[in-house]
Parts: sequence; structure tokens; C-alpha cells
Amino acid sequence: MPIVAQSTETTDWVSRYADEVIEESERRAPGKPVVVASGLSPSGPIHLGNLREVMTPHLVADEIRRRGHEVRHLISWDDYDRYRKVPNGVVGVDDSWGEHIGRPLTAVPAPKGSPYASWAEHFKAAMVEALGELGVEFDGISQTEQYTSGTYREQILHAMKHRGDIDAILDQYRTKKAPAKKQSQKPLDEAELEAAEGSGAAADDDGTGSAGYFPYKPYCGDCGKDLTTVTAYDDDTTELTYTCTACDFSETVRLSEFNRGKLVWKVDWPMRWAYEGVVFEPSGVDHSSPGSSFQVGGQIVGSIFGGKQPIGPMYAFVGISGMAKMSSSKGGVPTPGDALKIMEPQILRWLYARRRPNQSFKIAFDQEIQRLYDEWDKLEGKVADGSALPADVAAHSRAVGTAAGELPKTPRPMPYRTLASVADITAGAEDQTLRILSELDPADPLSSLDEVRPRLDRAEAWINTQVPADQRTVVRKEADTELIKSLDDQGRASLRLLLDGLDSHWSLDGLTHLVYGVPKVQAGFSADATPKELPAEIKVAQRTFFALLYHLLVGRDTGPRLPTLLLAVGQERVRKLLGE
Repeated sequence: MPIVAQSTETTDWVSRYADEVIEESERRAPGKPVVVASGLSPSGPIHLGNLREVMTPHLVADEIRRRGHEVRHLISWDDYDRYRKVPNGVVGVDDSWGEHIGRPLTAVPAPKGSPYASWAEHFKAAMVEALGELGVEFDGISQTEQYTSGTYREQILHAMKHRGDIDAILDQYRTKKAPAKKQSQKPLDEAELEAAEGSGAAADDDGTGSAGYFPYKPYCGDCGKDLTTVTAYDDDTTELTYTCTACDFSETVRLSEFNRGKLVWKVDWPMRWAYEGVVFEPSGVDHSSPGSSFQVGGQIVGSIFGGKQPIGPMYAFVGISGMAKMSSSKGGVPTPGDALKIMEPQILRWLYARRRPNQSFKIAFDQEIQRLYDEWDKLEGKVADGSALPADVAAHSRAVGTAAGELPKTPRPMPYRTLASVADITAGAEDQTLRILSELDPADPLSSLDEVRPRLDRAEAWINTQVPADQRTVVRKEADTELIKSLDDQGRASLRLLLDGLDSHWSLDGLTHLVYGVPKVQAGFSADATPKELPAEIKVAQRTFFALLYHLLVGRDTGPRLPTLLLAVGQERVRKLLGE
């Protein structure tokens, strides 16, 4: 049965699961490596929701490794699943790809322009690269290789021999009302749908046809599709006869020698649990419903294959800030590779480590990423000074590295929002970027942009790929003389106070003090006065002053943080644009 997560926020969920997995592994297979598993279908872009299927067991496996135990994290690539439909939004794919529906994913050509040999390899490669960057250690298993090499032959023959027992288990759920359809991010559910859609005219979703129930589906020897129906099987000779509804091909083969087919999904998954000795594997929340693959598999794995169902949590959905919940059936969904273009691996690991699996969360591709980085930098400070809570320290530790060591990091992690603003204003010009960043802290100037990489590169990528063109910052080329002439005495005085203070405040902290201080001084207060010492009207005056500066510098009401913007524009140009 799935582990039930505790509710206390101070519990480090990874350590608790590791305790249970180690104990369970010793009970099941004493002295052998602990086996945890994930399953991914390369039927299209493998998105950030699917990543939770990997990160949950990865974090647990890594904790087990840290304790000195040998552990294997298996990732089963369900690349022998059928190509179910032509996905939206995949570059180089058009309606002509529909002719491949029903064939194994490894038998479908890769999208046009891809260097890979098949559809499956194309989408696997992107995920493998991202997992490498995230520090995820795993053993990949191609189900195409497993099935076509005859690795599962004994298990297939056993399932066919006990097809009546399997049918009886499935029959317990056939008479029940189908549960309401739930949205899922788990790719294994696609495999379940594929079994249904590819079962042939005379078969239902679990392999039942007019000739009886068969838990095995051949791929056609002529057209290569799984639109086949088993019409006869002899247990003694293992002779199997099937027909293809797509091309009317029919043949009789000996299943003891035949490697071009696979078990239907609800039998395939528990077979693998038993074969690999999986102790821990998470599953999506949709698998809590009666008749789901996980629930049915729990019965089949023991009574048919003599194994045990893995323990593991049901995990909740992962969303994208500012976007609808992800679905792998739609094109253009963000992938781990997309996220790693705009955030460092530590940040992405942290998002999965700090939330219990049954807690949903969002990954920010919009302005929220700046707040997320601020939160991370604050946590780093607390960890460094010893003030962080134990659970936060644990999540941080799991984010920054693995049992193999720490992940590469930015040597001098300047605020992400500052780097993004500078990248926005300079359009990536390295000389200008170095000048501005060096002026942020004149007492300790930056000597090379390598000191702020890779964070700078991520911030620049975020600006270039996620910020709409109409929200980008374009500094005025000439002063807005009409606006300057229209200012009243107070407006002109505020600009004079700012200009007079530029030389002595030309640093990030100095300019922050200056721009917030001008309205205070104009109201008769000290520039050092705290919010508690000031009337509420000061905030209104500050907003008015800031809006004036934005209009004069970039022609809008808002923009990057003013201290960063001023540094980016440069003192000489600031003076020109403010009418000096």
C-alpha cells in the first residue's frame, strides 16, 4: 500500500521514506541492493509533471546512498508502447505522422531535423540530458530492448498460461461503474490508454476478445502496428494466432520464440515489479481509484508473478506559474530542459525536494521566478548562519548536491532580478554587463562575468524567452524635453536632488538609499528615516517620483528596479535624460 505522508511541516519526508524503504528492502531481499523505480513514456516532450515521477524516487535513493547502502534507481523507458496520436506543437511533425499510429515508439521516425533514429530516442535524449544536469543517477531500461530480446519470455508465457486467473482479477472491476475521469501527468496512464486504443476491433482495453482473454498483444508482422487480435493460443505448443484489423494480415507463431509484442499494460507493470524486485515506486494521484493500474497491479503482482507491490507515495500535480495545468497530450508544455534554461539545477531540485509528494506546487516561468530566487538566496543565508529550520536545511542539502558531491554553482550569486534587469537593458552586451555589475559594489568589483555564471546566463535566457517584447526595457535615446518643461517646482526639485546625489551614491545600495530618500527629504524628513517614522503620504510621493523617473528613462510607468536601471543606463546618460 502507498505510504501515507505525515502532515507536520518539520518532517523531512525524504528521510522518512528512506527509513521505510531500507527496512522493506531488507525484509524482501536482505543483503541485495535497494531497488527504486520510475517509468517514463517518450511519446512526446517529457514535461515537468513527469519529472516528479523521477525526482521523488531519486531523492529517496540519494538519501539511501548517503547512508552507505547500495541502491539502483531504474527508469523504465516505455518506448515499446504504441504511438497513440500525433501530438500538437512538436516541431517537424505534421498529419503525415498519423500513418505511424499503432507502431512502437522506437519504430516511428524522429521529428524532422532530429539527429536521432526514432521518435522515442529523440524525446528520451532531451530528458537524459536534463537528468544529467540535475545530478540524477539512474539505470535506464529500454522496454523495446527487453521485449525484442526475449528477456520477458518466461513471464509472457506464464501470464498467458494463467490468463484465466488474470481475467478473473480484471473481471472484479469490469462490472463496477467506471470512476470519473481524472487528469493525470503520469505517462503510464498513456500506456494504459494505448492498450485500450490499440486492442483491435474485437478486443477491449485489457485484452478480451471474442476468442477469450489474452494478456499479450503482438505487433503485426506486415504493417508493424498493434491493431491486432489474438484469435487462438495453445498452452502446450505456445502456438499463437492473430489477425490485424489494419491490414488483414494473419499469422501463427510460436510465442516461445516470438519477440514482437508485449503484455497489456495492467499486466506489464506488475510483471516488471516482480522481475526487477522494485521496492519503491511513486504513482500519480489518479492511481488511487478502484480499477486503476496500480490497484489492479497490486493483486496481479502477487497472485500471478509471486512478487510484491512497491511501496511509495501518490504524488500530486505540478503546475506552471501563469499557465494552465500541464498535459502531455498538448504540445508546447514546458520540459525540464526548458526550466533549466532559466534556472539553475539547484533551484529546480529544491522545488521538488521541499514539498511532500502529495503537495502540488508550481514552477515559475513568469515574474515569480525573481521572487523564487529571492527566497532561495534568503534560505542560503539562513543555512549559512545556522538559523534555518531542520526541514529547510535538509531540502537545501538535497538541492545543492547528491551523495556523489555538490552540483556546479555560481561562484558569486548576485540577485537574479538584478541580473535579469541588467541583461534586459544591455541586450546581452558583455562589456556593458560587466561594467554595470562591477558598479553594484564598488568596494568589491566584479572582475569577470564568469563569477556570476551560470546564474547570469539563466537570467538572460529568461529575459529573452519568457518576457514579452512589449515588457522589455528600452532606454530613451533622447530626453523627453516636453515632460521636463511641464514639471512643477516640486518635480524639478526632486530631479535636482537625485542628480546632485549621483556621484556620492553610485552603487546599488547607494542609489537605493538615494531614490527612496529624495521624497523623504522633500517632505522635510531625513533620508535615513524608517517607514515607522514617516506618514503614509510618503509612500504616495515615492510612487509618484518613481513613475516620473521611469517615464524619463524608459517611457513607461514601470520598469526594472530603479537603482539597477540607473546603474545600467550609466551616470552620463542618466544626467542627459533627466535634463541636466
